[in-house]
Amino acid sequence: MIGVVVADDEGMIRIGIRAILASDPDIEVVAEAADGREAIDAVQRHRPDVVLLDIRMPRLDGLQALAEIRRTSPDTAVVMLTTFSEDEYIAAALAAGASGFLLKSGDPHELLTGIRAVAAGAAFLSPQVAKRVIAQLGSGPSGRLARASAARELVETLSGREREVLGLVAQGLSNAEIAGRLHLVEGTVKAYVSAVLTRLDVRNRVQAAILAYEAGLGDEPGLPH
Repeated sequence: MIGVVVADDEGMIRIGIRAILASDPDIEVVAEAADGREAIDAVQRHRPDVVLLDIRMPRLDGLQALAEIRRTSPDTAVVMLTTFSEDEYIAAALAAGASGFLLKSGDPHELLTGIRAVAAGAAFLSPQVAKRVIAQLGSGPSGRLARASAARELVETLSGREREVLGLVAQGLSNAEIAGRLHLVEGTVKAYVSAVLTRLDVRNRVQAAILAYEAGLGDEPGLPH
């Protein structure tokens, strides 16, 4: 069972998310929170697998809550809930170590898929969020070309197996799924992923997925195929 904390200051949003999650017998909402402080307290009390965290909330916003949850509950995956008007927050949350990003107005199927993905240790970005993140990474065509060139140079420093693992991370696969695809034991895949993150100098799988996309290894970062 995947335990989830839902944190959003809008009661109707929380009700809607709870209703969607109730359709999956493997997902259980263990607590709700109306602000960032309540979210931190709920995570510490219930130790969920995943917390859905609104980026903008009262008392303590989602970015501050994200930082505290990553510090005190590193085994809990954090998925940020966002809107199209919050691009600058998305970049900050990415840097702070969020495992996934979902649009509040997105497809309910994405919500269920995203929770399952990050609970399994993978990364997940909704397609709309992924495109906006990529668009922000460069300050125009020349900036994007420079980032693509730098990304390719970094990826070329990896071994062939490491590049293969990175490509599967970029597809949103968990370690167990990568192990099955490559006929490796999961512990070996975990070691490869750790080595890839270190050599690429990125903090998490979401950042690795975006870098892989920039280098041309995938069509969309962090999305299961």
